[in-house]
Amino acid sequence: MATTLNVDDMKAKLIGGGARPNLFKVSITNWPMSVANPGNELFSFMCKMASLPVSTVANIEVPFRGRKLQVAGDRTFDPWSITVINDNDFKIRNAFEQWMNGLNDHVENTGEMNPAAYYSTATVYQLDKQGNEIRDYEIHGIFPTSLSAIELDYGAENSIEEFTVEFQVQYWTQGKSAPATGNRPKYASSILPGNPHSG
Repeated sequence: MATTLNVDDMKAKLIGGGARPNLFKVSITNWPMSVANPGNELFSFMCKMASLPVSTVANIEVPFRGRKLQVAGDRTFDPWSITVINDNDFKIRNAFEQWMNGLNDHVENTGEMNPAAYYSTATVYQLDKQGNEIRDYEIHGIFPTSLSAIELDYGAENSIEEFTVEFQVQYWTQGKSAPATGNRPKYASSILPGNPHSG
């Protein structure tokens, strides 16, 4: 069967114009109690870059008579990072500095012992061209382990400060946002045989 070369066929398949990497928003739903919450509205606007999380399942090689059988191994969750525009009041950067100071104090070398006190959850929403949420990923058990420097430079013109934050991740789940009148179903990050949502 010949491959179609008709651009109109491609147009018919690209419903909604395709998902756009610049149409997204990020929220952190439960900042640790020890952190001055900068507010999710400010954070969502200032979060300039993020990513939909990586999905990785390792493989196990089982040697058998000169061949290797590939067997599914364990799932791992890569670190997740964002880039943030620095607001003039440093509200967001200050929140991350406080969060990390709670993990390990700058001076006393002490830190929070209960992980539940510093774990948080972030949600990344993919938006369509009308601003509707068409996909979301909840990233659970996150905490920041790297806060980048902000470079200062007399010669830096026509620019705004920004910084990156890297988080460790326990796990993530995926969902699909339903219309405003409906309920938003949640799907497990691992689609298993027999799962009613695996179709």
